[in-house]
Amino acid sequence: MQTRLTDMLGCRYPIIQTAMGWVAEAKLVAATTNAGGFGFLAGAVMTAQEVEQGILEIRALTDGPFGVNFHMYMAQAPEIVDLCVKYGVRAVSYSRSPVPALIEKLKAAGIVCIPTVGATKHAVKAVTLGADALVVQGSEGGGHTGAVASTILLPDVLAKVQVPVIAAGGYRDGRGLVAALAMGADGIAMGTRFLMTAESPVPELTKANYTNAAPEQIQISTKLDGLPQRMIDNPCLDKLNHTSTLGMWLLAVKNGLAFSRGANASLLSSLKSAWAISRTGDLSWAQTLMAANAPMMIQEAMVSGHPDRGILPSGQVAGIISDLPTVEALIASIVAEADQAIHELKARAAAPSTFNQTQD
Repeated sequence: MQTRLTDMLGCRYPIIQTAMGWVAEAKLVAATTNAGGFGFLAGAVMTAQEVEQGILEIRALTDGPFGVNFHMYMAQAPEIVDLCVKYGVRAVSYSRSPVPALIEKLKAAGIVCIPTVGATKHAVKAVTLGADALVVQGSEGGGHTGAVASTILLPDVLAKVQVPVIAAGGYRDGRGLVAALAMGADGIAMGTRFLMTAESPVPELTKANYTNAAPEQIQISTKLDGLPQRMIDNPCLDKLNHTSTLGMWLLAVKNGLAFSRGANASLLSSLKSAWAISRTGDLSWAQTLMAANAPMMIQEAMVSGHPDRGILPSGQVAGIISDLPTVEALIASIVAEADQAIHELKARAAAPSTFNQTQD
């Protein structure tokens, strides 16, 4: 199970727990690290002070390596970078609108930069901007996702970059890990599978929506913020799908004000950040304005425990998961199943071909 990824991050197994907003809190991250994986703290929905508190809490629960996720367009992004440097965080993850100056500062401090991408062109661009490794998420993944399936996207990216690549979107077990390694990846990243664990802080009523979901219920919609997001179909999403464009913009203003207060940011600083993002070309002005819809409506389900009144981001893989193991049991089962799968493949390769025997 040793790959370039485990060497780079200092973890035992090439298994990453992604930074799901409101879900990837300190206890989940520490549990992942203690079980041999590598976890990311969900700093994208935190203030800089909350990120620092989360780092300290993780440090109190584990001696192992972990990472922090955030958006580089956040008003407090420079402060979060300084905290990552101060506490010697092993890695950071990010997605849209990378800031070269911040990446340079992280790399100068020896912090591994691992952006998440959903398209080959974004993978190539991320590497030119200094990415040390990439999480490549196929369309099966939850939350914001691309349009290309993992089995198509992964080999295409691998053919165009030299850095370690981590496969995401549709992974849940040891056989999936072996499949990703066989395709050339250096590990797998999972969000939904870690959300569906005992250490996940998600309320039980909300978790029940995940364990009871069928694959067909976990669909992609652009309604929430103008970008493709994979979510479990529920009354909240159905209502949004029937809301007018003006209604969505008004909701975005309401959620934007609430998110700014929660992030200790003024409305002016939030608007400046939104303008800066729109000028990069990554998002339109309308999409940027609507960006606050997702975290606030996810919070309603993931924190407040009202799944019918909030959004349920989910990978399609939730449709074939029905248990909520501990993180330790989950990672142990993935590793054991991967070992068994490799053993079976070796046995098949060594066994005489039944077809050849029949022909003889």
